[in-house]
Amino acid sequence: QVQLVESGGDSVQAGGSLRLSCLASANTYRFCMGWFRQAPGKEREGVARIYSDGSTIYADSVKGRFTISKDNAKNTLYLEMNSLEPEDTAMYYCALDATFYCHFTSPSWGQGTQVTVSS
Repeated sequence: QVQLVESGGDSVQAGGSLRLSCLASANTYRFCMGWFRQAPGKEREGVARIYSDGSTIYADSVKGRFTISKDNAKNTLYLEMNSLEPEDTAMYYCALDATFYCHFTSPSWGQGTQVTVSS
C-alpha cells in the first residue's frame, strides 16, 4: 500500500500555468507513475505517464502544454501545466503502478487536487 499526496492545484485564468506535485511514501524510481483527471459528469482520463526509465506518454489533449517529471531523491512526481484552458478544469489525481506491466489497471491513488481554469 502506497500513500500519495497531491498539491499545487489552484484557480487560474486561461493561459496561466501551474505545477502539481505528488509526494509518495515509496521510492518512486521503482515504479510507473502518472497523472489522471476527472471533471464533473465525465469519465476519468489519463493525462500523462512516466516510466522507470524516464520515458513519457501524454494525452493528445495536453501534448505540448504539459510536462511530467520525477525527482526520485524526493519521491515526488510533478506535472507542469502551461497554456491552461477552461477544458483543463478537473480534479487531478496522482497514480502509482507497482506492476511490471504499467497498465494502471489497479494503481495506488492520491486524494486529488483541484484545478480550475476560468476563461
